[in-house]
Order: sequence, then C-alpha cells, then structure tokens
Amino acid sequence: MGRMPISNTPKRATLDDARTVSRTLAGAFADDPMMRWFLPDETTREVGLGRYFTTIFTRHYARHGVCERTDAAAACWVAPEAQANALPDAETLQELVDVLGERGPLFREALQGAAEHAPTEPHWYLAVVGADPVARGQGHGSALLRSGLARADAAGLPVYLESSKESNIPVYEHFGFTVLAEAELPGGGPKLWPMRRAPRPAAGA
Repeated sequence: MGRMPISNTPKRATLDDARTVSRTLAGAFADDPMMRWFLPDETTREVGLGRYFTTIFTRHYARHGVCERTDAAAACWVAPEAQANALPDAETLQELVDVLGERGPLFREALQGAAEHAPTEPHWYLAVVGADPVARGQGHGSALLRSGLARADAAGLPVYLESSKESNIPVYEHFGFTVLAEAELPGGGPKLWPMRRAPRPAAGA
C-alpha cells in the first residue's frame, strides 16, 4: 500500500492546529540564522523552537492574524486592519523572552528595530512562512505565498516582510518583492532584510 500524498493545498490554520503548525515552523527555522542566534545552544534549540512557535502561534497569530497551512508548511499574515496587533502584546512578548533566555532582551530590541522599517501605508504583513525540510521543493511554501498574495492583490494592497535568511531573498524576489534595506540584529547578530511587494492587478483585470 503506497503512502498518501502530502497535500500542498492551503487551508485555514486554527488553534486546533497548534501542534502541527509549531512543529512545522520549528523544523523550517532550525537552520535560520536569526533563530540560531537567539537560540545558540544546539542541545536545547529544538525544544526552544517548539516552545517559541507554539507560544507565538497560540497566543498571537492564531488570534490576531490570518494563518494557513498545508500538510507540510505554515504561514501567518497580519491584515492591514490589524496592524496594531502586528507585534505581540506585552504578556506574550515576555513569554517569548523567557523562552529565549539570555538572548531574550536582544529579541525584544530586534522586534522594535524591525518595526521601524515597516511601511506606514496600509499593507498585508507576512509575519512568518516556512516548510518542513523534508518537503521542501514540493511547492508547499509557494502555495501559501500565492494564497496570501492573491488576497493582497484583490485588495490592491502591498505586502511587507522581513527575510532573516539571505538565501530566501531570490525566492521572494521571484514573487515580486524588492529589498528595502539591510538591517543588523542588535548585539552583533545576523542581518535582516525588510522587503516590499507592490500590488499586482488581479488576473483578468
């Protein structure tokens, strides 16, 4: 009996999907320079990533964002009308700081610094997107990107994100994003690349 195919069709992610989403994103960001900087201990990084993504998904993005998943990827967006909630509230932020331990204060500074690059115009914010490493190249992340970008295009709005991995920049550029700046995380951390994508006319428009 053959294995069931892994679907890359986007579907809404809810709090009931917390375990799947957090596990997927933890795997996706295991080699991410930013998360490796915030969780430098290799012996505890996997657990730390799981706690980090469980916290930020259940306490923040599942409540204030638009989250979607496939069988092997997840993405969370913040709508323009919810930009006041683009950053975690004080209680959630403190939980994340606690998860990151001694690097927690630097994380707090990084969030504040990254926010300075965010557009003031109405926009969709792609907060996080990632695919399980075992399913990379199967179109999961691309399917989620297309789904979110279609919403932004339908509303005639730009999209903003911060790439924490330089090798992902060409992928985002393929989808129409351009680099706005190159920022360095506090405390000698790795770089971050704020990117913007202008709205495109809907197909057939």
